[in-house]
Amino acid sequence: MTARDATPTPIDTSRPHPARVYDWWLGGKDNYPVDEELARRILAVDGTVVRGARANRRFMHRAVRAAAEAGVRQFLDIGTGIPTEPNLHQVAQGVAPESRVVYADNDPIVLRHAEALLRSAAEGSTDYIHADVRDPDTILGPAGEFLDFGRPVALSLIALTHYLGEREDDVFGLVKRYVDELAPGSFLILSQVTQDLSPEGVARAAELFRRSGTPFHPRTLPEFYRFFDGLELLGPGVIPVYGWRPEPVDVAAQAEGVVPVYAGVAVKR
Repeated sequence: MTARDATPTPIDTSRPHPARVYDWWLGGKDNYPVDEELARRILAVDGTVVRGARANRRFMHRAVRAAAEAGVRQFLDIGTGIPTEPNLHQVAQGVAPESRVVYADNDPIVLRHAEALLRSAAEGSTDYIHADVRDPDTILGPAGEFLDFGRPVALSLIALTHYLGEREDDVFGLVKRYVDELAPGSFLILSQVTQDLSPEGVARAAELFRRSGTPFHPRTLPEFYRFFDGLELLGPGVIPVYGWRPEPVDVAAQAEGVVPVYAGVAVKR
């Protein structure tokens, strides 16, 4: 069990951070007043965000379980967020205890909670990299010391790409950069906020994010499909997050209302 870049990093409490806003929506305590203020303001204009955060977590559980049941034993989770049990490694190792998991995030609070992400099953192992998704070399280099990129890896990008722009971040090229590193048989697990299912609420939430200094980029269905170019989508394909291989809790949660998030899982052949 290891963690990369364990050097203490100052926490900027003057502006909200997506991981801490998300933590507040999930009922966590690892956030600051500036994060809570933005989280409450967004919730006031977009009532879908709390159930969306919960639906995203459940989707991660189902998708990771599907990858592990398909035989994948290596996982790279970028944009990990503040630990909320069960964490990805607990799901993967619940299926295959020997699974190896690398987490990566750029929030200093996530770094401070890395110990919770490193409590691996004895047969497997976990690692944490403090790095930004926008700089692939700072993630892929260290991850390549821990994972064997010559064998399948499940790449998890849950609720991350809507914080990345097309011009400033080249988001589609960025995702392709990571996917190109993966061996055949690897999985891409992805979810993304869309304006298609709740145009007014998502537009208001996006504007609040942007005013706070956090870029926010909802995407349409055709745009979301672009992330999977050249990959083979697993059934049921790209679908609102509730509907991806739902379990009873997901079916019941649909009665709470729409969640404007698309989800998909694909395999690299």
